[in-house]
Parts: sequence; structure tokens; C-alpha cells
Amino acid sequence: MTPIRIRLRNRRTSRKRRASASRVEALDRHWVLRKAGRITLLQSVALNKHEWVAHGFSTRTGGASSLPASATSRTNPAGILNLGFSDWDVRAKVEENRRLFTTAMGVGDMKMVPLRQFHSDVIHVIDSAPADSLRGDALITRTPGLLLAVQTADCIPILLADPENRVVAAIHSGWRGTVKRIAEKTVGRMRMLFGSRPEGIIAALGPGIGRCCYEVGPEVVKEFASQFDAARDWFDGPYDVLVSGEDPNPLPWLNMRPPGHQPPEPRAQLDLHAANRSILEGAGVLSKNIAASEFCTSCRTDLFFSYRREKMTGRLMAAIGIRR
Repeated sequence: MTPIRIRLRNRRTSRKRRASASRVEALDRHWVLRKAGRITLLQSVALNKHEWVAHGFSTRTGGASSLPASATSRTNPAGILNLGFSDWDVRAKVEENRRLFTTAMGVGDMKMVPLRQFHSDVIHVIDSAPADSLRGDALITRTPGLLLAVQTADCIPILLADPENRVVAAIHSGWRGTVKRIAEKTVGRMRMLFGSRPEGIIAALGPGIGRCCYEVGPEVVKEFASQFDAARDWFDGPYDVLVSGEDPNPLPWLNMRPPGHQPPEPRAQLDLHAANRSILEGAGVLSKNIAASEFCTSCRTDLFFSYRREKMTGRLMAAIGIRR
């Protein structure tokens, strides 16, 4: 992906609840970068058209945290916006980062509802903030004042909004959640409980690791092949070889290499954005209502966190809620 220079220009806003003195840069017809104070957010143009929706995808810069000296990545080691509690960060700094994030969104009065994620297809529908964080990977609500939040550092964050019934959802979709069709199941739950029409739902797929960088082995390729007819379209590399399970080196003695020096097993590169887009379309969401960010978290560690590339790193957050 061609790197995008961030140039921010002024835009007036009539929404008093949004952070003051915010500046906006249009990236394309689907996405904008909004800078409020030290914080830069990625936002969906389609979701921004609905004033009752508050949403944002965080970036890594402008926070109170600092990566430890032992971290392998030295990209922006200080002043980072880590939004996930971790062993290397101080809880008070993460809480300050979350305050900065919600203030930049203009939703400091909303109650954040995060999840204890575990790469599942568990979906929670809530009408109030739970006393303890729920264990799952998707949240749905139509209660104003709740800010649904998922954390990522390569997986795909998905935000959904149904303008007709004023229902919103936040989804965390790694490869396991994608295989389990968590996005499709979330749309189905919105349809069943609130009467949402899939063709009326708006979907924003935020920054995640791209096909360019997401290398996976045969176990992942086989999982997708067993679940999706279109899986081949989401991979680059020796897809058929990996699905078949054929040994690429059936007679290793012929290549005259000593034991332990055989060629590595073949790998493929997976496009999680394309997979989740296809899954949403299969659930009835119109293609024109789906926007997928072109940012690759692994390529752009100047803007985002990437566990694959950095190992010890922070967590991004994607959040959506209904304004009071």
C-alpha cells in the first residue's frame, strides 16, 4: 500500500459534543483522519453522516505510555496511545490514554464497555454497562450512552450501524473469528432482536494486518478452505498445495541436504479484510455500504500497533456508540 502523508486541515463542526479544535484530513471518499489535541483518529465517512453515531478507530500516537527499553520495536517508543491493559504498561497511563481517546471522539460522558476477547464467536447484546468486562468478541446495543469497544493489534476491528433502528455493534475478528463468521452472526443477531435489515446496515472495517504481511501456514488455509467456497480468492501463495496437505519434500534425501536443513514448509498470505467483506456481503450487507481501511498495521507501525511485527506492543481500540 502506498504510504499516505497525513496533512491536517481545519473543518468547522456544529456538533458541540465533539472535541473542540479538531482538524480533518480526507484520505479518500470512505475515510478521514481526525486530529483533536494530541490524538489522531480514523473515522468512516459513512458513519460520520449520522450525527447520533459516535465512533473512532485509534492510532498509536499522542498518548501517555512508553514502550520499555526491551521492546523489539523502537518505532514511536514514547508518547504512545496504548489502550489495552498489559504487563509492560502502567494501569494509570492506560486509563489516561482511554480518557484522551474518548475526549478526542467527543464522548467523554459515555460509558466505555470493553471486552475480554478470546478469538471466539461469542456476541453480547447489552442495554447497560456490565459490572465486569464480558468475555466475548462482539457487542451490540441500541442504548444511548454506551461506548462499545474492541481492541486489536493486527486483527480486524469491525463497526456496524443500523440507521433505521439505531442499533450499533463492535466486532473483533482475527482469523479464528473470521472462520467462525462472527461478523455474519452479529448481523444475524441484530436482525433477529431489533429488526435490522442487512441491506440498511453500514459497516466499517478498520486497520488490520494486510495480505502483504499476513503469512499463515497450512492449518489456517485448511480451516478457510473447509468453510468458504470463495476462500481461494483471499490467499496469495500455494493455496492448493496447502489445502491438499501434500509434502513439498517427499524425498528429502534426494536434495542432499543434511537433517534439519530442509526447506521451510510453504506458506500463504491471507487477506482478512477481503474475507470479512465477503462474509458481510453474504449476510446481506450491501457492498456499497462496506468500507475497508487500506492501512496495514504491520506496514504502518508509525501509526498503528502490530503484534506480528513488534511482539511487545500496545493495543488499538475501535469504538462505537449512540449519542445521548
